[in-house]
Amino acid sequence: MSAVKPLEAVARDRVGKGAARAVRRQGQVPAVIYGGNQPPQAIAVDLIRTRTLIYAGGFLTTVFEISAGGRKVRAIPRDYQLDPVSGVPLHVDFLRVVAGQSVEVAVPVHFSNEDAAPGIKQEGGTLNVVHHTIAVEVAPESIPDAITVDLTGKAIGDTVHVSDLAVPAGVTIVLGADEVVATIVPPTVLGAEVEAEEAAVAEAARAESAAEAAEEAAEESAKDEAAKED
Repeated sequence: MSAVKPLEAVARDRVGKGAARAVRRQGQVPAVIYGGNQPPQAIAVDLIRTRTLIYAGGFLTTVFEISAGGRKVRAIPRDYQLDPVSGVPLHVDFLRVVAGQSVEVAVPVHFSNEDAAPGIKQEGGTLNVVHHTIAVEVAPESIPDAITVDLTGKAIGDTVHVSDLAVPAGVTIVLGADEVVATIVPPTVLGAEVEAEEAAVAEAARAESAAEAAEEAAEESAKDEAAKED
């Protein structure tokens, strides 16, 4: 389970586009804490701190203890907006963590022991990941850091389904049991495509070289003819 992380914030008394732009000019990110049968609370968090947390990974599965306006509240990020060009955080939505409630979060899927999978190690197959994250319902204080899939013994053609995933007690996977998480596919399909592409590139290079050689020969011939006429 991810540890609860502290997050310093400043309470905001103004909301709206103009107020949000003013907050961003001060090097902060406008945010709001909602839920828990309480009124929404507008806050601002440090831009650099927020950007670091988002790009470090696991932001949407981390419970934060937010200090703002002389009070501390536990909340989990539900969504955030990034500038489409610069990638700078523009806004964050936090959901209050209430005792006894469950939340739906997307937990990353990790794969272990690829070296112990004959389909990959000996047969040259490729791990084709269908779901890099899995949606689960869980109490905020019990959110797992990741769901790990052990590939030991997996051969080409083997498939990992949701029903094969081992999750801690109290964690409920939202997807259906028959949903495919990953498969081990043979190398021939990708290999044939790569070989065909490489052959096409080589053939094009040979044709280009031949055309250049013919052009140079024609130029030399023209020069020789011109010299004879002189």
